[in-house]
Order: sequence, then C-alpha cells, then structure tokens
Amino acid sequence: MTGLLASVLLSGGCGFHLQDALTLPPVMQRTYVRTVDTHSLFYRELRRELQAAGVELLDAPAADGAVIDILVDETDQRVLSVSARNVPTEYEVYYTVHYGISYAGAVTVPVQDLTLTRDYTYDPTLVLGKEREEQVLRERIVEDLVRIVLEQASAR
Repeated sequence: MTGLLASVLLSGGCGFHLQDALTLPPVMQRTYVRTVDTHSLFYRELRRELQAAGVELLDAPAADGAVIDILVDETDQRVLSVSARNVPTEYEVYYTVHYGISYAGAVTVPVQDLTLTRDYTYDPTLVLGKEREEQVLRERIVEDLVRIVLEQASAR
C-alpha cells in the first residue's frame, strides 16, 4: 500500500498527468467526415475518437453539422541511411494529412497539412519484427495526428 501511495505521489511530482477527455465545440456534435479513402488508418482512428467524444457521425453532410474534409491521407517510408554495402540500415515512416473543417459552409479550421515522422533502424535478419515495428510506428503517428486535428477543432 505504501509503495502505491509513493508511486502516485512521485508520478504527480514529475509532471505526469492523465490526459483529459476531449471536449469538442457544440457545432461538432454532429459531424460528417468526407474522404476518398474510408479504409485508411487516419480515417478509422478519427471516427473512433469522434465517437469516443460522443459525436454523432453523419452519413452525409447536414445543414446543422460540421464537415471534416480529408483531402490527402497518405503514408510511406523513406531510407534514411545505408551501410557500406549499400543496404538500408535506417528508415523513416511518415504520414501526411491535408484537411479542413467547416460548419454550415463557414470555415472553422482552414485547410492545412500535417506530417509526422518516426524513424527506426532496420536489420535484415529481423524482417518480421521490423515490419511489425513499422506498423506500430505508423499507428502511433496516426493517433498523434488525430489528437492534433481534434485539439485544433476544439480550440475554435
């Protein structure tokens, strides 16, 4: 019991705080998400977070609802470094979204680009593990992108 109390006190003193639940403005309580790729990681995570925040997701734009337009939603990787034998040793995973938010035809968040990157080392003897690491990095990037988008929406 004493250890639990000590860890709670220490974690509070080091700057660690639980993240507050997202509070979106009333105009976003009914939202339509428009995109060309309804199977992308970003689209699915954005919808999941909106639902978790209590937002009613619409199947079509409505006069009394917000519209999140996802114009670009792409991810890939680039080689960052190679060995003396010209074999990749480090990659960079990136994810880019180009989006805007409007309500009743008025722009609430102007169209903007967001790109986040993460890099990882590559070992050809651990191919399966490195593929999974790349996927996990991509998922974490998407979570960060969605958080940024929703924080910008809630600040309006």
